[in-house]
Amino acid sequence: MAIEAPLSKFSKNGFKIYIGVCLVFAVVFAYDGYLSKYEWSQRHSFYKEHVLDNDGVADEIMLFNRYSPFALLALAAGLGFRFFMVKDRKVVAGETDLVIDGKQSVPYERIEQIDKTHFEKKGYFVLTYKNEQDSDTDLKLSDRVYDNLGAILEDIVARIS
Repeated sequence: MAIEAPLSKFSKNGFKIYIGVCLVFAVVFAYDGYLSKYEWSQRHSFYKEHVLDNDGVADEIMLFNRYSPFALLALAAGLGFRFFMVKDRKVVAGETDLVIDGKQSVPYERIEQIDKTHFEKKGYFVLTYKNEQDSDTDLKLSDRVYDNLGAILEDIVARIS
């Protein structure tokens, strides 16, 4: 039976927090840049300070508040796109090999050593295996990137011993 280690909740929540922060700052800067010119606005004093007291010409701060929301919205869209690209990543310990993100496959018979000295404190372990060119390759798997790595590690150790 295959054991799966999906992308960690820490990584997924990080994406969501960054997207939320970008959207909040975009709204705040857009409000200051575009809606502060109206007298009903709670920030009309901001408009007065950065445009009206400057002979009707917007200064650098007002220009930043007018143009930065577009960049922040683009950044939020890029982060959202990246989130949907990586949200289904996982490590699968199958019957014959270890599959990372559905792309890289490491057969158990090619694994030469497992360095798990840092797994308890720092949350990662390093697999050393022979690739197709018969050279040693290190693969570092961290619990900050994938959940359930403890079960994967136990399964790998049981299969190669």
